[in-house]
Amino acid sequence: MAITAKDVQALRQATGVGMMDAKRALEENGGDMEAATKWLRVQGLASAAKRLERVAGEGAVAVVRDGSVAAIVELRCETDFVAKSEEFVSLADEMAARVAQSGKHAVDEFQGRLETLLTTLKENISVGRVERLEAREGEVIETYVHQQSGRGVNAVIVVLSGGSAEVAHEIAVHIAFFKPSYLHREEVPQAEVDAERVTVEQISRNEGKPEAALPKIIEGRLNGWFKERVLVEQPYVKDDKVPVGQYVAPARIRAFAQVVVGG
Repeated sequence: MAITAKDVQALRQATGVGMMDAKRALEENGGDMEAATKWLRVQGLASAAKRLERVAGEGAVAVVRDGSVAAIVELRCETDFVAKSEEFVSLADEMAARVAQSGKHAVDEFQGRLETLLTTLKENISVGRVERLEAREGEVIETYVHQQSGRGVNAVIVVLSGGSAEVAHEIAVHIAFFKPSYLHREEVPQAEVDAERVTVEQISRNEGKPEAALPKIIEGRLNGWFKERVLVEQPYVKDDKVPVGQYVAPARIRAFAQVVVGG
């Protein structure tokens, strides 16, 4: 009996197993859907669907630089025991290398191996965030990864225009620990700014600040809020009197990416 893609999809929907497992089950049972379903249960594969409902709050991040390109891949799981296993960490590294070479879509090539891991390790395993940046002419690209128990947990890529690799690396380390959300304040969604403005105005009024002084107080507090979130405005980690944007001048940070496990 010929096994069609429709048959495979139907078995996947019924059991929650991966494509390769569904195809094999049908092949082993001559295309009989009921027999294939039973075969999967006997093999312990059908229970994989239940794992997908469990929270994958652990994992590993891998960062790879390949010439003028760098990539980060986050691989998620449920426990740190799996997250720091050699098989898990190696797969994350391999995926990041492929993304650096071929683009973000390269993670799709690993679907079969992910489904196998889900079955063998008996945990919800999935791809999290994937980032890829490329340096242009006159730019340098640097990375940093914070390690914990043999796996990356906090990875950063920085693209610096008109500066040195050493400065780019220093900024990557800064980002790892200060976790900015945006490069420039213009990137912060206006809805977030408006909501914060309302909040700081309420706080200032509750503190009994003079009405005439409120505009200046509100702007001051908003500027402090921006400094927490915007990379170029954050105080540089090694000299908190100097904003990051000033520290790198006359160079300019063109882009950055950060992925933190569970973030």
